[in-house]
Amino acid sequence: MQHLHQLLAVENSELAQLLKFSLCGLKAALEQAQKDFPQDPGVQICNQVVQDIQTLLQPPVQPPPPSRETNQSQNPVLPPKPDDSGEDIPPMTSPANISIHPTPTSELKLNPLKSDFNSDPELTRYLGDSPLQSQTDPDLWNEIQRQLLRVPEQMADFWRQKALNCAEKVGAKEDKSNLVQLPFIRNQDIYPGLAGSIQTTGLCFSTQAPLEPEFYQQNISEDLRLLASLVSICKKFIHIEPNLHHALKTVNRFDVISLHSNSEQRIKYIEALINRFQRTLKAEENGNILLILHAWIDIDEAINSLVFVPPAERYSWWGNLKQKSRRIILQKVRQRAKEAGCDVQIRQLSGLYADVHSLSKEDLPMKVGGIPGEVLACLRLYARINQEEFPGRVLYRLSA
Repeated sequence: MQHLHQLLAVENSELAQLLKFSLCGLKAALEQAQKDFPQDPGVQICNQVVQDIQTLLQPPVQPPPPSRETNQSQNPVLPPKPDDSGEDIPPMTSPANISIHPTPTSELKLNPLKSDFNSDPELTRYLGDSPLQSQTDPDLWNEIQRQLLRVPEQMADFWRQKALNCAEKVGAKEDKSNLVQLPFIRNQDIYPGLAGSIQTTGLCFSTQAPLEPEFYQQNISEDLRLLASLVSICKKFIHIEPNLHHALKTVNRFDVISLHSNSEQRIKYIEALINRFQRTLKAEENGNILLILHAWIDIDEAINSLVFVPPAERYSWWGNLKQKSRRIILQKVRQRAKEAGCDVQIRQLSGLYADVHSLSKEDLPMKVGGIPGEVLACLRLYARINQEEFPGRVLYRLSA
């Protein structure tokens, strides 16, 4: 425990950030497991483990220095009094009984940015009406930056500049040297961190960042290296992004499921992602073009079934990332199949749901996001291969 505390306390450390994310994910998984298996003989011990993790994640609080001429015997602890909002104000406590709590939102240096972000109707259109949850400035910076990956790029650029301006007003500055690295086929900054009065990491693509172990392969084609990066990024984001859901039919065909609150679904989705990647590798090794085509469509479905609620905008960072596997299928794999003599038609379903529903099956309706009656996300491509049809699958917005 001592060494865990020490690592978590190291500032500007990617290892400390990784440990924090891992502990948060473990805590959420254990809490959900307690709900799922209330009669398990390990529930009581598990509860203690959750409390230990919570203690690790809480920042150390230094007791305030005693005030001069303090006479505690003449200043008893008073009962709570309601403030103007009607909420109770906790009584003052002695240093020995101080409780550790996150920094109140009202004390955040970036609180004006948080208020503007939560109240912007255009952002609500793309992100839904759930307010920002972070209680510290470093967490708030990263939460806002991750949410901007879901909106159109022009809107994201506007808000990134606004966020930076707000940070600079309180003594922070852009820091591009302290970035968490995601594995990719090229180097590229995604968003910066901060230095100065607020210190936190940013995010970038890096050719030096290691792939998740399940997706590491040697001596593979450029397209497969890109695919390995995409599925590795998906897995990494599942552990740091609490807003991610999945709609993969083979795991759960009836709903869009939160991966943060449902540990069983999270495990099953990741297993499906790994299995489909491995099947794609084996199909490429086999050389059978029909097996290759079906395997690529399957792994693309797994990638594109990782969604937000509402789904990320098609021309956002997330939308562009997911299109990369699709471009390989539509431009390269399809062409290889045609050159092998196959009659192939592949289509990404979009636009009005009424126009494409005959080409899809087991679609999922949503009440948020986009325009009523339109496709919000194409989870699976439609394909016709040698006169045999394979339906696509979409998320669509219910008509008003």
